[in-house]
Amino acid sequence: MVDLKAKPFCLDDESLRWVEDTIAGMSVEEKIGQLFIGMNYLHTKEHYDSMINVFHISAIRWQGGDLGDIYDQNRYYQEQSRIPILIAANCEAGGNGAVKEGTLVATPAACAASSPEVAYRMGQVAGKEAKAIGCNWSFAPVSDVLLNWRNTIVNTRAFGDDPDNIIACATAYMKGMWESGIACCTKHFPGDGSEERDQHLVLGCNDLSVEQWDNTYGKVYKALFDAGLESVMVGHICLPSYSRLLRPGIKDEDIKPATISPELLQDLLRDRLGFNGLVMTDASHMAGLSTAATRREQVVGAIASGCDLFLYFNVPEEDFTYMLEGYENGEITEQRLSDALHRILGLKAKLGLNKLVFPEKEGLSVVGCKEHHEVAAWAANRSVTLVKDTQKALPIDIKKKKRCKLYFIESAPVSVLDGTDKAKKIVVEELERVGFEVTCHTDYYEYECEKQDFMNRFRVMQTESVEEFKKKYDVIFMFINMKGYAQENNVRVRWSASHSNELPWFVREVPTVGVSLNYTNHLIDVPMLKTFINAYAPTREYIRAAVEKIVGMSEFEGKANELVWCGRWETKL
Repeated sequence: MVDLKAKPFCLDDESLRWVEDTIAGMSVEEKIGQLFIGMNYLHTKEHYDSMINVFHISAIRWQGGDLGDIYDQNRYYQEQSRIPILIAANCEAGGNGAVKEGTLVATPAACAASSPEVAYRMGQVAGKEAKAIGCNWSFAPVSDVLLNWRNTIVNTRAFGDDPDNIIACATAYMKGMWESGIACCTKHFPGDGSEERDQHLVLGCNDLSVEQWDNTYGKVYKALFDAGLESVMVGHICLPSYSRLLRPGIKDEDIKPATISPELLQDLLRDRLGFNGLVMTDASHMAGLSTAATRREQVVGAIASGCDLFLYFNVPEEDFTYMLEGYENGEITEQRLSDALHRILGLKAKLGLNKLVFPEKEGLSVVGCKEHHEVAAWAANRSVTLVKDTQKALPIDIKKKKRCKLYFIESAPVSVLDGTDKAKKIVVEELERVGFEVTCHTDYYEYECEKQDFMNRFRVMQTESVEEFKKKYDVIFMFINMKGYAQENNVRVRWSASHSNELPWFVREVPTVGVSLNYTNHLIDVPMLKTFINAYAPTREYIRAAVEKIVGMSEFEGKANELVWCGRWETKL
C-alpha cells in the first residue's frame, strides 16, 4: 500500500483524514469512476453532468474550446463534483498546451539546445497560464531519451539524448510548474525515443538491454522520483529485456505494453525504482494498447497490473461496466482498488483540492500576456541553433543581398478548408522586417486551395531559366515546417508534389539557407543545404530570432547534438 506521508504526497494528518473519510464515503460506483480520466470533446452541460454524476470521473482533459469556454467548463466540473477533479493539460512547451491562446515558450528540444534555465522559465509560464483556467495537473515533463534520430513522435518533445541534461531540464521544468501549485506527470514510461515507431500506431518497443536502460531511462526516472515527481504516464511500450529478466521464461507472445505488464509496473517501477506516486495509462485509444488485448482486458488489466488511472473512455457505459465487473469478480482486488484510490485522493489532497478555491476569471489576463511572450522571445534567442554553415553564407549583409526567394516546405493541409500553413505569413513578415525583398514560391497545396485544378500538379513541376533565376535573387531561403501526429510512424521532408520545383536544385546556383521550424533531423533529406538552422517552433518569437541571427543582429547561442547529422557523413558537408 502507498505511504501518503512519504514523497511525493507528504500529507499531514488533516489531509490523510480527508483521504480516508472521502474513500469511506464513496459508493462502489464512485470508486470505479475514480479510476477514469475523461476526455472532454463536447463542451455542453449535458456532457459535463454525465461525466460527473453518471461516471463519477476522477479527472479530465479536453480538446478544443476558447479561453473563456475552457475556464467555464473547468469551473463547472469543480463546483458540481462531489469529489474534486484533477484537471490536466499537455503543458509540454508552455501554456499553449492548456489552451490555444496560451504561450509557447520553448519546446523541450529548444531547452536542450540552450539550458535548464529555459526549461524552468517555460515551466513557470506554463504553470501560471494553466492555473488561470483551473488546471492543476500537467502531463509533462516528457522525459524520453531521444536515442534514435528517426523518431519524430518525441523529436522536439524530448530534452535530447543526454540523460544528465534531460534530468536537469525536466527537474527545472517541474520547479517552474510547482511554483503555481501544478502537479507534474512524466511520460512515457518505460521510455520512448529508442526506436522510430509511434505507439499511437503500433506497439512501441524499447529494445535496450537492462544495463543500457538502467544507465539512460532508468537513471532519468530515478532522479525525477527523488526530486518529488508526483505521477507517471505509462506508454504502450514494451521493454523485453526487463520482462525477460523479471519473468524468466516468458514467451515472446506474452510480452505486453507496460500499461498491462505487472512486471514493469510493480516489479520495476514500484519495487526497483521505488516510485510511490500515482501511475496512469497513456491514451487508451492508441494502437499500442488497443491491438495488444481485447478492450475488456485493456480496461481491467491496466488497473489490475498496477496503473491507478485509466486515460479516456471508448464508450463510457461499456468501459465503466468492464471495470465494475473486473472488480466484482476479483480481477481487480480490494487491495489494488484501495491502493489506487489512496494514490488518486492523495494527489488531490497534496494539491489542496479538498480546500479548493477556484481562480477568479479576471486572472485569465495572464494567458498569452506580453510578459510571457517576452519570455518566449528570450528563450528563442537562447535556443535557435546554427547546425552548419560550410558555405560561409552567414551573416547575410542585407545591404548587399536583399533580393530573396522563399520556399516554404509545409505539410499537406488536413483539408482545403483548413488552408495552408499560417507560419509562412510570419516568415514573410519577419524577412521583410529586417529589409529583405521577398518573392514567395507557390506550392501545390496553395494552388489547390486557391482553385482545384488538374493542371496544378504540372505547375509545380515547371522550371525556370537558371541564368534568369540567378539574376533575380541574391539568396534563397528554405523554411521547413513538416509536422505530423498519429498518422505515420515517422515524419520526413515531403515535397508538395512529385518532381516538384521546390527540390533544392538551386543550391549550387544561389546561396541557400535552410531553416527547420520543427523537427531536428531534416538534414537526412536535405543534406545538400550547406547552411542549416534548427529553430524548434513555428512561432513569431522563434522565426524572428532565426531571421535576426541570419542577418547578424544577434549571435547563435543554441547547441546541436550529434543526432542532427542522422548518422551520415554527407549531412556535415
